[in-house]
Amino acid sequence: QVQIVESGGGLVQPGGSLRLSCAASGSISSIYAMGWYRQAPGKQRELVAHITVAGNTNYADFVKGRFTISTISRDNAKNTVYLQMNSLKPEDTAVYYCSPRNVMGYNYWGQGTQVTVSS
Repeated sequence: QVQIVESGGGLVQPGGSLRLSCAASGSISSIYAMGWYRQAPGKQRELVAHITVAGNTNYADFVKGRFTISTISRDNAKNTVYLQMNSLKPEDTAVYYCSPRNVMGYNYWGQGTQVTVSS
C-alpha cells in the first residue's frame, strides 16, 4: 500500500499563487511517476501535471506557463512532489489530487486538497 499526504490548498485571489505538496510513503519502490489531477464540481477528473522519476514532465495545456511540477525528491521512505501554481484563475478552482503511479500502471489516490480562486 501507498500512503499519500497532500497539503497546501486554500483560498487565493485571482492572479495569486499556491504551492501544493504531496508525500507518498509505504510501498513506493515501484512508483515511477507522480501526478497531480483536479476535479471541479460537475466535471470529470483531469490531469494537471505529471513527472517521472527520470524528471520528465507533462502538463495540461490549460496550465502550461503557469504551473510547475518539481523534480521528485526521493529517499528510502518517501517520495515528495510539489506543484507550484502561479497566475491562478477562478477556473482553476477544484479539488486537487496527488496520484503516484506504479510500474504496472496503477494509480494510487490521495484524499485531495481544495483550491479555491476567488476575489
